[in-house]
Order: sequence, then C-alpha cells, then structure tokens
Amino acid sequence: MQLTLLKSKLHRGRVTHSELDYDGSCAIDTKLLDAAGILEFEQIQIYNITNGERFTTYAIKAEPGSGIISVNGAAAHKARVGDRVIIATYSQMSEAQARVYKPRLVYLNDENRIVRTANIIPVQAA
Repeated sequence: MQLTLLKSKLHRGRVTHSELDYDGSCAIDTKLLDAAGILEFEQIQIYNITNGERFTTYAIKAEPGSGIISVNGAAAHKARVGDRVIIATYSQMSEAQARVYKPRLVYLNDENRIVRTANIIPVQAA
C-alpha cells in the first residue's frame, strides 16, 4: 500500500507578483525552494489563505534571495499580490516509510524570508 504524505511546505508566503500573461506556473525564490526541498518543475499545491482558493501548478525558479512568489498564467486569477499562501508538495511512500518520515516545513515572514524551519506540527489543543 502506498500512502501520500506532506513532503514540504512554505507556510504563509506572500504573493509578490500575479502575471496572467506569463507561462503558467509559480516562480519561487530559489533559496525558498532549496529550503523546502522543492524541485524546479515539481507539482505544487497552493492554498490561498486570503481568499480560500486551492489549486495545482508547478514550481519554477525565481532569483535567489528575491523573496519572489509569483503566481502565473491561468492561476493568476486565483491569487493577487499581497495574498497569503501555503505552498505544499506531497510524496508517496510505503506505510513503513511513512511511520518515520518527517516533512520539511518552512515558515515565512511578510517579506518571504525564512523565520524558522521544522519537521513536526504541534498537536492541536482543544
């Protein structure tokens, strides 16, 4: 049996560009991609915290250190500059692998700079 688990996420990024006429995809600061272990052209899920939209696209590289998160092509209809987003990737693995696996979680500030990283999410309290 194969299970699908969270591989990585960029948490609470801020959209810096929304380019309708650019090739479809999401350009992300290369330093952020590296920190999260997201590869160029890897499928990503984007969850727009600001408006509730959820959509799939793929990652492309933006200039390292730029803080760019640019939602491009048709997806530009689903995110505007200033929107807060979660960008997530998933991986399939066996149940045995899943029991010991830890995702790469990258938390961002308003300028899309890394404020902390983790590999666990605390248990939600009542």
